[in-house]
Amino acid sequence: MGYFLQQLANAVPLAALYAALAFGYSIAFGVTKRADITYGALFAFSGQMLLLFTDFGYTRLWLILPAAFALGAVIAIGYTLAAGLFIGRVIIRPLAGTTPNAVIVAALGVTIVLMETARLAANTRAIWLPPFLNAPVVFWSVDSFHVTLTQIQLGNTVLMCAVIGLGAFVLKRTRWGRVWRAVTDDAGAAELCGISAGRVFLVAYGAATAVATFCGILATSYYGTMDFGAGLMFGLKVLIIAAVGGYSDPLKSAGGAAALGLFETLWGAYGSLLWRDLVIFSVLVLLLVMSRRERVIP
Repeated sequence: MGYFLQQLANAVPLAALYAALAFGYSIAFGVTKRADITYGALFAFSGQMLLLFTDFGYTRLWLILPAAFALGAVIAIGYTLAAGLFIGRVIIRPLAGTTPNAVIVAALGVTIVLMETARLAANTRAIWLPPFLNAPVVFWSVDSFHVTLTQIQLGNTVLMCAVIGLGAFVLKRTRWGRVWRAVTDDAGAAELCGISAGRVFLVAYGAATAVATFCGILATSYYGTMDFGAGLMFGLKVLIIAAVGGYSDPLKSAGGAAALGLFETLWGAYGSLLWRDLVIFSVLVLLLVMSRRERVIP
């Protein structure tokens, strides 16, 4: 029983990360309506920029670790937001109205550029952050077994849930949320009502980039490092989740992503790690096929 409760506790931070990523991606997916793996690349890029400039501040500027981490976080936010807005305005927005394959090819090219930029800037080094805020917090004890999470796991979970809550409030209760909904439903009709669909597109893409950046920084601070393989894996999972849930409700995508985090953790605890990703992607593809809606033409 204690082991099972510990696995449920372990699933909470991963579920929060998946949920926040899926929520942010759904905001962009609602206006692009195109599969875009750039989101996962931006997630990884922010983490690698954090590592690079934290290392620079710590080893070159002789800053203490908190100051070096703050420097790395600020520069990572600036670089990733600038890259995301540039990609959204110059690349994705012109191609979103064309065939889906054009966006996929362009996203692959952008991913390679971001990946090689980060690799060359780091001189192909694997940079690791020292562990911090790793003191355990005990939630439940029986005999000598303790169900725990670390301080950084709890902090990251609270911050990611706060991002989802803030985003949900903006989408449900503010004028921008109503405008975003109008553009996602019918961009042409929204334009006829005086709404600038292009501006909404850029704001939505920028908001999604901000969520990916924030999650990349938090995930890197917990895992200690970040690589593009992990970033693309996270991005591909939330991409399929968003496609299954549709773009109409980011909260639905966030809930599905949280369920995926729980399933992935429990499979890692009780199943074979060798087959984990294969099983997860098989389940996601099955859900995608089952949830696909075809319009019947009489």
